[in-house]
Amino acid sequence: MEEVHIKQSSAKRDFLGFSNLDAGKIIELFDYSLFIKKKRKESPSVSGFLPLRDKTVAMIFSKPSLRTRVSFELGIHELGGYTINLDGQSIGLGSRESVGDVAMLLSRYNDAIVARLHEHAVIEGIARHASIPVINALTDLSHPCQVLADAFTLYERSLWSERLKVVFVGDGNNVANSWIELAGLLPFHFVLACPEGYTPNQELLEQARRRGLSRIEVLHDPLEAAADADVLYTDVWTSMGQEKEIENRLAIFSPFQINSAMLQRAKETAVVMHCMPAHRGQEISSEVMDGPQSIILDQAENRLHVQKALLVKLLNHDEYRKFHLTHRLLNASKKIKSLSPEQQ
Repeated sequence: MEEVHIKQSSAKRDFLGFSNLDAGKIIELFDYSLFIKKKRKESPSVSGFLPLRDKTVAMIFSKPSLRTRVSFELGIHELGGYTINLDGQSIGLGSRESVGDVAMLLSRYNDAIVARLHEHAVIEGIARHASIPVINALTDLSHPCQVLADAFTLYERSLWSERLKVVFVGDGNNVANSWIELAGLLPFHFVLACPEGYTPNQELLEQARRRGLSRIEVLHDPLEAAADADVLYTDVWTSMGQEKEIENRLAIFSPFQINSAMLQRAKETAVVMHCMPAHRGQEISSEVMDGPQSIILDQAENRLHVQKALLVKLLNHDEYRKFHLTHRLLNASKKIKSLSPEQQ
């Protein structure tokens, strides 16, 4: 039994962060997300596109959720699969039952596990013991599904380039950490503007900088950071579990609000992003959030499409590979047809 478990664990694909990806794989995932988004306009029953037909996904949620729960549950349903929703406290993850026992048991019942948890070590433990793919839907350390959808939103709008300047204004939290991880894989200019003492995970920051792909800065003057930004991004100043700090944080972070004055420091073409939920009047003004430069609802919608693409990649890799092979052949065919007879 032990040998079989080791073999399954080494063969399966997890998504706990960006460590198993590279630039090429990320762009492949974005291209498939575009395909998935376009495909949604067709009726699955008519198109027959149900790559997760009869597959079940266990979803463990130890934190409140709106976008993550709805986008995963709906996405799995649209792909032909089923979800089993579990509350982390109700099942006693790590207390009533060990993390390893829960992971091994759910592996016998399901085809994948999606988990939204507090401690990152817990999802690492689930992945270590599970024989099925495990997806990080948020931990206190990182939020890779969110940042994948954010980057895809910029890619979809043809905004992504090595010259792109993304300025994250606020706390060096899990979302900021995932942006830093991404900067270690895709070249762009990332700036975190945060108060002193609210910096990101130092280990992730050093790892990303050692890769030398992107310019990564941590500044403490938000207006200086916002200068010539292509993207202004923010998140709540007080995350789940930090409610006792709210008064202190409101005072410390007040200069870090994204508002009209800060937006004027960015490029005229800059876009505004927020991973939501948003506390209007705190980290972002309603004027900016509802303004013409906001793409906040676009990025929220794209959680659905990117996560669907990720699920197919992890649970039906043959379907995923088939698309990319066909995609490359079509592009090659178009390129040949565009050439003159002499060039051919």
